[in-house]
Parts: sequence; C-alpha cells; structure tokens
Amino acid sequence: MAPRAAFQISDFSIDAGARETVGLPLSVLSNHTPMALPVHVVHGARPGPTLFVSAAIHGDEIIGVEIIRRLIALPAVAKLRGTLLAVPIVNAFGFISHSRYLPDRRDLNRSFPGSAKGSLAGQLADLFLNEVVARAELGIDLHSAAIHRVNLPQIRISPGQARMEDLARVFGPPVILEAPLRDGSLRQAAAEVGTGVMLFEAGEGLRFDEFAIRVGVTGILRVMKHLGMVPARAVRDAKVQPMMSQSSYWLRAPEGGVLRSFKTIGESVAEDELIGIISDPFGEQETEVRTRDAGLMIGRTNLPVVNRGDGLAHIARHQRARSVEAAVGEIEAQLQADPLFDEDEII
Repeated sequence: MAPRAAFQISDFSIDAGARETVGLPLSVLSNHTPMALPVHVVHGARPGPTLFVSAAIHGDEIIGVEIIRRLIALPAVAKLRGTLLAVPIVNAFGFISHSRYLPDRRDLNRSFPGSAKGSLAGQLADLFLNEVVARAELGIDLHSAAIHRVNLPQIRISPGQARMEDLARVFGPPVILEAPLRDGSLRQAAAEVGTGVMLFEAGEGLRFDEFAIRVGVTGILRVMKHLGMVPARAVRDAKVQPMMSQSSYWLRAPEGGVLRSFKTIGESVAEDELIGIISDPFGEQETEVRTRDAGLMIGRTNLPVVNRGDGLAHIARHQRARSVEAAVGEIEAQLQADPLFDEDEII
C-alpha cells in the first residue's frame, strides 16, 4: 500500500504519521510583533476523516483551550486515523487582552466568511475558514458563556440536520439544543462550504470548570471514535441520553436591583415558577422573576447586581426536564469515575 500523502496547509506540509504546530501568518501588532493563527496538525498514518476542533473564537471564552490541550495530549490521538486540526486559540488578540472581541471591536463570530482584504476580523475569519474549516468534513467549535454568566454543558446544532443530531447524541452532553444559524457566524459559513459544525457551550468566561472540561474532552473523543479516528477502547460511551430541546428563551430582569436566585444550571423549572426576586438595596420593593414555560435551566447570570433587561436565566423548553435534572448528576458521576481523567492524565 502506498504511503498516505502529506497534508498541506498554507505553505506547510505535514507527513503522514507526523504532527506539527504551524503558525498561519495573519498580522503584526502595533509594536510590530508578528501574530499568527496557530494550528496543531495531527496527520495520521492511516486514512480517515478530517476533523477540526477550535476554541476562543471569543477571546474570553477560554475553557475550550484547556479541552484541546488535554485532547491532543491523549495517547489515543497518537494512533489517529485521518487528520485532526486543533486550533485552541482562534482569536489570539482577544485572548491576550481577556476580551471577547478583536482590536477593531468586531465579534469574530459575526464576521464570517470574511475577506482577505477586509477588516482585521474579516481577514482572520477568511484565513480560518479557508485554511482550516473548509479542509474538514466536520468541526466542533468550543465556547463558554460570557463573563459573569455560566452555561450547563450543551451541544447546539442547526434544525433539521439528522446527521448532526446523531453525532451530538454520540457526544453525550446533558442537553442538545436546536439553534438557528446566525448571519456572519462560523456555523453558517461552514455550512456554505459543506462542513458540518457542532457548537459546544459550557462553563463561564475567563474561568475553568472541571465538569465542563471533562464533558468536552470525552464528547470529542466519542465523536472521533464514532468516525473511526481513534480506537474503540479510547473512551467509554455515554450512559445517559441527552435531553433534546427545539427551542429556548431568556428570562430578563423586569427591574434593576439586587437579584436573589433560587435556581441554578442543570435544574428543572415549571411553568410560572418563581426562580428569583429582585429587590432594591433597602428591601422596600421586591419584584418576582417567574418562568414562562417549563424546561431546564441551561444558563444563568452569576452577577447579583442587575439592570432592567439583563439576561437572568436561559431556559431550554422541555416538558420532562425533571428527569434530565437527575441525569446531569449521573453524567458527572460517570466522568468522575472515568480512568481517562486520572490525575496523571490531567496534569
């Protein structure tokens, strides 16, 4: 059998059976320090699919950086079939400054497909889309909530995509949420070039969360096993089926003040349930925060000081969410006992 051809990315060539971190030139900082898009390429000796995994498209959403660090260090990845393109920090500018945005104040995830002659955000979007995303059959894009918010681990997919729903179930998060494509988003641009993308949301901006990290590492490995990229023994299958939700809604603060929350992520809520109270600092006026529909809380604010209109809680609609509440604990117990997360492996 003839050896597998080398993988070409920009001006770099990675031989079959090799791995290399390459820097795709992008720009220079104002002090003339070079900036590049770093991509870790694992090009397996044997043929198989090409998968990209990316994080920190929003520079303050750092949890995916740790997920990718652990993923590429796993022994199973050294025996890879196919090709893995790992991009732990897409938006290095925002990552360095602890900011969601780029220096031009643009949101990279609203700047796709971008342009090689456009704004800085547009140029980065164009480079990432053409050199990484379009080279893969499938991608997993890792996100967290913004600062002062936290998300329950969840996979978001586009409606009506049966294959992506199947892969999301293989991933095994507590929740799968159908979310429509947004103009300028990576998912929309990827769909136009024929690459399916699952979006993983978990944890809080500028913070690590061990449960969320473990769900992410395990989920990616499960998808890779399903695609035949890593050995079957590399990871255990999910024991708990995810909750599927077709829609969600945000509860927003009816008034400004100090919020006292009675619910957190992973807990079920009933229709018209009291989940918090907003009061003035003197306790003279209080305003109830009540749900609209039953479901599972998949996101919430961590900031007690709120203004009118602030997002307080993100609810995935579901009539049997109470059973999912118990399932979150089962998932956590399975990951606690998984030898994949032995302390030596994590370090």
